[in-house]
Amino acid sequence: MSTLENVTFDEITIGQTASYEKTVSEQDIQLFAAVSGDVNPVHLDEEFASASMFGKRIAHGMFTGALVSAALALRLPGPGCIYLGQSLSFRAPVFIGDTITINLEVTAKRDDKKFVTLKCVATNQNGKKVATGEANVIAPTEKLTIEAPSLPTISIA
Repeated sequence: MSTLENVTFDEITIGQTASYEKTVSEQDIQLFAAVSGDVNPVHLDEEFASASMFGKRIAHGMFTGALVSAALALRLPGPGCIYLGQSLSFRAPVFIGDTITINLEVTAKRDDKKFVTLKCVATNQNGKKVATGEANVIAPTEKLTIEAPSLPTISIA
């Protein structure tokens, strides 16, 4: 089992960076549709999606947003951070099989409330920006190093 370690507010510096990467799978799309209730056929129906402007199925836009959330929760600031808000603009479609890298960069800190603002850029395996935005979090004040919980085993029927 791996460990997760956070970066406390006092350890965070302007310009600090971190990244998180995930390859989008068929199961990811199905699970996201099931959990969110977003069953737009452009995500789930190959025939429908082939007639769309994308030519094939795409991942939900907010799936990319969820990857930003994972980057914040696991990398910077990491465990113990509180996610306050996110602006996100979608720049290009994400397809099944794409590897998405979320790059975070600290752009501002607010000492009184321990707020941190981070620039967020999501790129695919070809370096193309698929989403850009900004996240606001409350950074943890106490250092944590914890065992990473295992993901549950899920089957789709």
